[in-house]
Amino acid sequence: MHITSFEMEGIGEMKVDVEASEEQKRRKTEVAKSREVLVEDAPHSRLLYSLEDIPPWYTCLALGIQHFLMMVESTVSIPYLLTPVMCMVATDPARGAIASTIIFVSGVVTLLQTTFGVRLPIVQGGTHGFLSPILAILALMPCPPENEILELDLDDRRDLWQSRMQQVQGAICVASLFQVVIGFTGVVGILLRWITPLVIVPTITLIGFSLFQVAANKASSHWGISALTVGLLILFSQYLGNVALPWFSYSRGRGFTRTKVFVFKLFPVILAVALSWGLCWLLTYLEVLPEDSHARTDLRTNMLYEAPWFRLPYPCQWGMPSVSVAGVMGVLAGVVASVVESIGDYYACARLSEAPAPPKHAINRGIWMEGIGCVLAGLFGTGSGTTSYSQNVGAIGVTKVGSRRVVQYSAAVMLVCGVVGKVGALFITVPEPIIGGIFIVVFGMITAVGISNVQYVDLNSSRNLFVLGFSLFFGLALPMWMQKPENSAIIKTSLPILDQVLSVLLRTSMFVGGFLGFFLDNTIPGTEEERGLVKWKAMLEKKQTGNEESVVDTSCYDLPFGMERIRKWGWTRFVPVLPTFAGWKAITRKYSLSPSKCSKI
Repeated sequence: MHITSFEMEGIGEMKVDVEASEEQKRRKTEVAKSREVLVEDAPHSRLLYSLEDIPPWYTCLALGIQHFLMMVESTVSIPYLLTPVMCMVATDPARGAIASTIIFVSGVVTLLQTTFGVRLPIVQGGTHGFLSPILAILALMPCPPENEILELDLDDRRDLWQSRMQQVQGAICVASLFQVVIGFTGVVGILLRWITPLVIVPTITLIGFSLFQVAANKASSHWGISALTVGLLILFSQYLGNVALPWFSYSRGRGFTRTKVFVFKLFPVILAVALSWGLCWLLTYLEVLPEDSHARTDLRTNMLYEAPWFRLPYPCQWGMPSVSVAGVMGVLAGVVASVVESIGDYYACARLSEAPAPPKHAINRGIWMEGIGCVLAGLFGTGSGTTSYSQNVGAIGVTKVGSRRVVQYSAAVMLVCGVVGKVGALFITVPEPIIGGIFIVVFGMITAVGISNVQYVDLNSSRNLFVLGFSLFFGLALPMWMQKPENSAIIKTSLPILDQVLSVLLRTSMFVGGFLGFFLDNTIPGTEEERGLVKWKAMLEKKQTGNEESVVDTSCYDLPFGMERIRKWGWTRFVPVLPTFAGWKAITRKYSLSPSKCSKI
C-alpha cells in the first residue's frame, strides 16, 4: 500500500507580504476555475476536491471512469482463474456472464460502502484473498479431461461447472456472515488486539505466493507476449510515471490552456494491455502465430458475438448455493485477511482525503457493509467476495481528488458495464499470455503488500525472524505436499466432514501461514515494541487528546440522512454501526456502580 504525504505550503516563511497574499489568492481562484483534475500541475499541492466536495458532473464522470479502469483488470482476472478449474471450457459464453456479474456486484457494493458504509471514497472489487481457499475447495472436485467435456451436450456441460460454482457460492455466503457479525456487533477492535504485523505478513504474502503457479501457466502459453506485457507495465508504471505529455484544455474563464497530463502514471495497465493486444491482433492478421496459439485474438471471438447486449445479473442465477463445512472454514481465513487489509485501507484513504481518522462506528459500519457485499457476491455467483482496493486509494494521491461523489460515479459506471454483456465478454477475449503477464505483476504486488508490514517489527530480534520465517516456509511446504494426488486422502479421522475441513484448510497456504503466525506471535514472549505493536497502533489509531474523540469533527462519517432523529433516540448509542455509538468501554463505565453509590448503600 503506497501512501502519499502532502506537504504544507508556506511553512517557514515569517514575512507576510501583501503582494504574495494577492498572488496566492489569484492562484487559488485559478485552481478553483480549472476543473481539469486529471492534470497534476503541482505534485505537492493540496486537494482540489476534498471528501464532501461535489465536482461538476463531467469531472466526476471522467474520474469515475478512471477508477473503473484501475480496478477492472484485477476484478475480471478472478473469472480467468476460477472458470478453468470449474470445468468450464475457454469458449463458454458464461465466462463473460460471470465477468459482467462481478463488475455489477462491485458497483452495487461500492455504492453501498460510499453512501451508507464507511463513507470514504473507497472502491470495492473482487478479492484475491478468497482465491486460495476456493481453489483448494475445487481441488476436491477434479475436472474430467477437456476432450470429455467437449463431448458433453450443453446441458451436461452447464451442470458440470454450475455444481462447482454452487459449492463456492455457499462457502462465500456463510463465511461472510462472520464479517457481517463482527462489523455490526463492533468486535473488530477486540479482534485487532491479536492480529499483529507478524500475523498479517504471512497471511497476505502467501496469497501471492500460492498463485505463482497460476500466473506461470498463463504466461507460459506464449512467453514472448507475456514478457512484452510485463516489460510495458514496468516501463509505464516505474520508469515513465513522472513523464508528462502535453495536453490542451478549455475553460470558459481562461479559454484554451496548455497543460501536462501524467498518462503513464494514470493508465499503465490499460496502455500495456492495449499495446500487447494490438500486437497479438497484428500477428494473428499476418498469420505469424500458429492456429492453436493462445496468443491469437480470434480464438474466442465467438463469445463476443454470442454474448447478449444487455443482461441483468440476479441472485442464484447459477442455481441454489450448497454449503459444506470444509468450504466455509477455508473461506473464513480469506474473510479475516480481508477485514485486516480493509481497516488499513480506511486509515490510508482518510489520510489521503484529508479527512479525520475514521471513528469506531465508521470502521464497524465499513466492515459490516463489506460483509454484506461478500454475501451479495456469493448469492450472485461471482466466484469471489469483495474488498477495498488499495490501488484506487492511491489514485487519490495522484489526482488530488478525494471526493466521495467521484467514487459514486465510478460505481454507476460499474453498474452500466455489468449490465452490458458485451463488455464482460470483451475482457474475456484478451489473449491468455497477456493475462499471464498482468498476473505476474499484480500477484507480485499482492505479495509485496504483505511483506511491507515487516516495517513495524524489530527485524534484529531472533524471535521475530523465527516466527516470520517458519510461518512463511511451512505455509508453503505443507499445502504443496497436501496438493499432491497421492496425498489427497491422507487425512482419515473416521469423520468425513472433519476430513474435508482439515483437507481444505491444510491445502490453503494463507490459512496455514496465518494460523502459525497468529499462534506463535501471541504465545512466544516478546515486548510490544519488539513485536511491532507500538508502531502498528500508532499507524492505526488516531492521535487523541485524552480519551475524547469529540475534539475532532467527524461529521463527514455521519449517515446521509436521518441524523437528527438518530441523535434523539437514546438507544442508538448502543448500536455499534450508528454515529451515536459511544463505545463499549464508555457504556460499561457509565452503567457501572460508582464508589459514591457504594457508600450510600
